[in-house]
Amino acid sequence: MRKRTSQSGVTVMLVLAFLGIFGLILGTVTSYALMQSKYGRALYAREQALHIAEAGLEYYRWFLAHNPAILQTGVGLVSPYTYTVEDPEGGELGNAEVTATANSQCDAVQWIDLASEGVPNADTRFPRTLSVRYMLPSVAEYSYLLNSNVWAGSDRNIRGPYHSNGGIRMDATHNSDVMSAVATWNCDGNYNCSPSQPNAPGVVGDGSNPALWTYPVPNVNFEAIGVNFTDLQSRAENNGGIHYDPASGSVNNRGYHLIFNADGTVTVYRVTSTIGKPSYSSQYGWGTEYSIINNETLLGTYAVPSSCSLIFVEDRVWLEGTVGSKVAVVAATPDDSGTSPDVYLRNNIVYASNDGSDGLTVIAERNVLIPLTSPDFMEIHGIFVAQSGHYGRDFFTNSSSYPPSLRVGQAYSSYVLQSELTTVGTVVSNGRTGTAWSSGGSTISGYQQRYDYYDQLLAFSPPPFTPTVSTDYRFALWREQ
Repeated sequence: MRKRTSQSGVTVMLVLAFLGIFGLILGTVTSYALMQSKYGRALYAREQALHIAEAGLEYYRWFLAHNPAILQTGVGLVSPYTYTVEDPEGGELGNAEVTATANSQCDAVQWIDLASEGVPNADTRFPRTLSVRYMLPSVAEYSYLLNSNVWAGSDRNIRGPYHSNGGIRMDATHNSDVMSAVATWNCDGNYNCSPSQPNAPGVVGDGSNPALWTYPVPNVNFEAIGVNFTDLQSRAENNGGIHYDPASGSVNNRGYHLIFNADGTVTVYRVTSTIGKPSYSSQYGWGTEYSIINNETLLGTYAVPSSCSLIFVEDRVWLEGTVGSKVAVVAATPDDSGTSPDVYLRNNIVYASNDGSDGLTVIAERNVLIPLTSPDFMEIHGIFVAQSGHYGRDFFTNSSSYPPSLRVGQAYSSYVLQSELTTVGTVVSNGRTGTAWSSGGSTISGYQQRYDYYDQLLAFSPPPFTPTVSTDYRFALWREQ
């Protein structure tokens, strides 16, 4: 009997132990199942919140498209706006609250930043917020944007998209898309094709990444890129910018010399006389470039207005210095059809900060040129637009194989051939570009080594009045906050 009692007690204890273990496992499984159910509902609510936030952005896109005046002046912008997202099967999925902020310069909207917070009815504890920039795509998204046939030599290192409406001879090292708007073109000796190729493909050459070459692609309309100089002149005069009338004196001996300072100011000189030297460009042939400043008069140092960072000059402009803000410089004469000013990049142009808070857009009615007396090692940052002319450094020589009338003279002979040019930003040129000239496989004028880097930070946050490449607004900088 004692033995039986002892065995029965052990059995009871084992049963209770197993029941306890089973209960513990059952509780754990049940708890896990409940947690997974909550997690699933939370994921569902978060996913709904994301789509609701996106629906809010799409609604606001529709609202702006149907109220185009807002995109010009910002007047009529509704912020915040609550948009109710309906369930196609009935009821409501939730609400999106859209906050809109217009970035304006000189009372003209540059872009609109949108933030949309989606709150699902399924569970209001899981809101999500999307932010975008609603803007026109700008030329700053390219390294080069050209309207003519071009040759990129083997001495160049190009980083960023490269587009031409003409044919491209690409011998450079590059890491991004190279795009031509033509299927074929005549590539002759002027573009390093020997023998000539009358039906060369849109992009041809010995460049580093032929897999990135695309042709033909849609043409970029340079007339659409064109800047309304009359409008910019009026804004600089009447909306708080800086404006200068034509300087006194003969056309070839006048202009304005702008030196940017790291503290956000600009020092301005009036150029009163220049020295001219013979030069050659592929667009105009032989001529005289009056780009060497001989005499100038200090006008003063001025703060670049933060609300209208636009400097409009109705004359030629020389630029250099350290840019301490985002600013646009325009050289044009909208009231004088007989002149088309040039811009000379006289010396290094850098940014005080390289985090995207500083930037420079330069727009010339005709040419953007690097003059004869440029630094041996030159670095320029900015978006440079030659609207009707070309960007580059023209051909200079002091070789005895040319007549004396075409030589720069012994005093300037050391400037003919320079070492290195680094460009950070974008070049937009109507005519053929060129900062180096070669003969017999050797560089004989200009820069022997060139580096071109697209500035991604300015691609979606460019300086004011940077030209655009399309009339269709789009979302950029899409991200979740």
